[in-house]
Amino acid sequence: MNISNLLAMQARKFPNHEGIVTPKERISYAEWDKAVNQLADGLRTLGISKGDKVVLHMPNTKELIYSYFAVQRLGALSIPINAKLAEKEIQFIVTHSDAKMLITHNMLFPSIEHMKLDPSITYVKTGAAVFDWRSLDDILLNGSTSSIECLSSDDDEASILYTSGTTGDPKGVVFTHRNILTVGIMMAIEMNITPDSRLLHMMPLSHSAPLHLFLIAGTYAGATHIVTPTFTPELFLHTVATERTTHFFGAPIAYLAGAAHDKLADYDLSSMTHWVYGGAPLDQSKVDFIQQKFQTDRLYCVYGLTEAGPNGTVLMGTEHANKAGSIGKRAALNCEIRLVDEDGKDVIKGEIGEIILAGEGNMKGYYKAEELTKATLKEGWLYTGDMAYQDEDDYYWVVDRKKDIIISGGVNIYPQDIEKELITHPAVDDVAVVGVPNPDWGETVKAFVVLKEPIDGDLAEDFKTYLTGKIASYKIPRLVEELDALPRNVTGKLLKSHLRNLV
Repeated sequence: MNISNLLAMQARKFPNHEGIVTPKERISYAEWDKAVNQLADGLRTLGISKGDKVVLHMPNTKELIYSYFAVQRLGALSIPINAKLAEKEIQFIVTHSDAKMLITHNMLFPSIEHMKLDPSITYVKTGAAVFDWRSLDDILLNGSTSSIECLSSDDDEASILYTSGTTGDPKGVVFTHRNILTVGIMMAIEMNITPDSRLLHMMPLSHSAPLHLFLIAGTYAGATHIVTPTFTPELFLHTVATERTTHFFGAPIAYLAGAAHDKLADYDLSSMTHWVYGGAPLDQSKVDFIQQKFQTDRLYCVYGLTEAGPNGTVLMGTEHANKAGSIGKRAALNCEIRLVDEDGKDVIKGEIGEIILAGEGNMKGYYKAEELTKATLKEGWLYTGDMAYQDEDDYYWVVDRKKDIIISGGVNIYPQDIEKELITHPAVDDVAVVGVPNPDWGETVKAFVVLKEPIDGDLAEDFKTYLTGKIASYKIPRLVEELDALPRNVTGKLLKSHLRNLV
C-alpha cells in the first residue's frame, strides 16, 4: 500500500461520500481522486517524475491536498511547508531539498512574488499565470482524468517535512509511505476514526501531526475532512457547530482561545467525540477550564515529534482527571517507549532519562545529514532529546529538552521546573529560563520574563521571595531580564537559542 493508492481505493469504495469540505465546496472522494489524476498528469507533462521533490507552499486548502496526493501519485516527494515562512526561509528549503518545483497559493503569492527565481525550478501558483509562474488551475484543467496508478512501494520515500529550526537551519525529515501509514493507522484506531467521522483541519497541514495523524488517518478510514485556511476562535467554534465535526487536533492555545470566547455558549459542540491536543501538555487548571467551558471529558493528549512520525504516547480522556500534564502511561499503537541514561541503559522508575521511541513510524532519516541521522536513530530507536520520568503509577512526565538542561555546580536543573512556578506569579505573562556561562559554577540560572504589570524594586529579589519554598534554592534565578516579548518561530515554539545569544 502507498498513500496515493489509498486515496484511489477509497474513491472506489466511497465515490459519493464527502471527502473534502471547504468554506465554499463539498468534494466527494470520487471528485477528489479525479482531480488528483488530472493534476498528476499535468505535473508529469512539466517533467515531474519518480524521486523528484515538489515544495508545497499553501494554507489548508483543497489545492494543498490535491497537490500532496498528486505529487506522490507520480512517485515524487511532497514537501509541504508552513504558510507563514519568510521568503528567505522558503528559499533555503527549496535549495536544500533540491526541489524541482515550487507550488504556492494566491493567498500567499504576495509574500514571495519578488523572490529570486532559479531557472532550473518550475514555479506554479493557483489562479492565473503571472510572469514566470504557471497556473495550477490551468494545469489541473488540462490534465487527463485517466487513472494513474502509483507504483511506489511501502518503503519508497513519500515526503520530506522540515522541522521548525529552533536551534539552527531547519532539518529535512524524510518519510516513506510505510512510516506515514503506520502513524495514520495508529491514530485511526486510537481515536476511533471511521467513515462517519468528520475531521476538522485548522492547524497547518505542513506539520506532521495535522498531516499524518489526521489527514492520512481520516483518508485511511474514509472519513470527511473539513478544511479551513485560517484559524480564529470564532471560526473554530462556528465550524464545529455547523459542520457537526467529530474530531479536532490543535495546539493547547487553540483550545484555550476557544474556551475563552465570549460567545462560546451560542455554539453547539455536542457532535465532538475527540478533542485531541499536542505540542505541549495542559496542566490540571487549564484542563479543568477547557472541560468546563466545552462541557466535555473527551480531551486526548498525544505526545510525539516529527522524526517519530509523530508517534509516541497518548493520555486518554478519562485519565485527565488525575494525570493532566502527563503524556500518558503507554506508548501508542505501533510504538514502543523507553527512558534511558547517557549510556542507553534503562533508568529506574522515578529517575529522569531520555525518551527513546521505536516503531515503523520513525523517519527514514534526515535529508543530506547522514551523521545527524546516525546520532538520532540507533539500533531501531529514535533518541528524542526529551527528558522525562515515570511516576509510581507508570505515567510519563516530560521535564525538559536535553539540550536545555542547566548544569550548575555539577547539579542538573530543569528549566521547566522553574518556568511552571514562575508563570503563576500574578505579574508574569510569559517566561523562559536558560543557563548562562558562569566561571565558578559552570552555568547560572537566568529568567527572561514578559510582565503583565510593572514590578516595583528588583525583579530578581521579587522572584526569589515568590519562589522560596516552591522550588529548591539552587533553582531560583539569580539573573532576571524583562522583555517585551519572547522570541518564537512561526509555529509558536520558543527560541531559547535566541535568548542565549542575548546574554
